[in-house]
Amino acid sequence: MSWGKLLQPDLILGNSILALTPEVLQRHQLQGLVLDVDETLVPMSMAEASDELCQWVNSIRSVASLWLVSNNLSEARIRRIGESLNIPYILGARKPSRRKLRQAVTAMNLPIEQVAMVGDRLFTDVLAGNRLGMFTILVEPMVNPMKAERRYLVRDMEVWFSQLLGVSIHELQQTMTHSDKS
Repeated sequence: MSWGKLLQPDLILGNSILALTPEVLQRHQLQGLVLDVDETLVPMSMAEASDELCQWVNSIRSVASLWLVSNNLSEARIRRIGESLNIPYILGARKPSRRKLRQAVTAMNLPIEQVAMVGDRLFTDVLAGNRLGMFTILVEPMVNPMKAERRYLVRDMEVWFSQLLGVSIHELQQTMTHSDKS
């Protein structure tokens, strides 16, 4: 599989994770979500889930199993977020490694094609999910309202480089089937 295909998300939300609805999950026949934490659910500068995120989790939980899988090594931070959302978590995942994602999917007891990897980064979240054969969803980073002017230089570089490799991420909502990736 080419780098372009490995970095191509199945769905580009064009908004934060809060715009991911139960209807979108049902449309794509998804019954589980593996969620990145840092800047996907919570800005890096914060260690607590917002009320808005808690409401989103409760609405999604009605249609999908949830797991947090983070590259972050801070046990205290990830545990605090996981416990506040009542979602099991794995830290130190080393994405794009597939090992911890596979562990979360196995714990959900769902077929891999019914579980999505949701994250804000192409070279960690999307790449890991695609390498495992998961449905992949790219979301916009969660920003701290007090630091809204912050630029996401690493993510911007990833987007630029992935476009050189043939990845299309300009469409706000784009869907592909797994057969399109192969």
